[in-house]
Amino acid sequence: MRFTETLWESITDIYKAIIQHPFNEELAQGTLPREKFAFYMQQDALYLADFARALATMAGRSPDEAAILQFVHFAEGVAVVERSLHNTYFREFGIDTPTRQQAPACFAYTNFLLATVATRSYEEGMAALLPCFWIYREVGHDIYRRAAPNNPYQKWIDTYAGQEFDEVVKQAIALTDSIAEQVSATQQQRMRDAFIYSSRLEWMFWDSAYRLEQWLP
Repeated sequence: MRFTETLWESITDIYKAIIQHPFNEELAQGTLPREKFAFYMQQDALYLADFARALATMAGRSPDEAAILQFVHFAEGVAVVERSLHNTYFREFGIDTPTRQQAPACFAYTNFLLATVATRSYEEGMAALLPCFWIYREVGHDIYRRAAPNNPYQKWIDTYAGQEFDEVVKQAIALTDSIAEQVSATQQQRMRDAFIYSSRLEWMFWDSAYRLEQWLP
């Protein structure tokens, strides 16, 4: 069994909670209120800006040229492909100036990623970043299979269920396995812990959008 397969097994219940969350259930049905999807897209734009920074940090820490180029490629994909998706929905929803304030879940997630890639080991950084790739692909495929006809969120669904994104995810998984092969069992456990934390924060991100989460007080 590949190391990444053990990672996925470790989040079985978390992933089930994600795909069964009302946000994703209603997104698949096309009934998710526009204000909740708009909130999600604005927060996702803020998240992805920090995600790209985390990827760039990993590029700087990479031990060989191949890994450097791979992280640069990942960061470029975030900046170009997914930003285009955001801009499409911003125009559709009439959002001229997206919010600049991260909601609590977004703040917690991005700061966890940035802190992990900067202050923890290289392998933990990779494991912390992987759920954003992998979980989104699986959610995209799951929703694509059961999406209602004429779904207003079809472009979002198609992006994460598409072949282009699938190839990026495969690369991220393969890189994680390559890194894990070179470290001790103790370091692999730390990678697993980082992967689980990020997966839980993925659930929190969708839950935050569904609740239109605000800072209190």
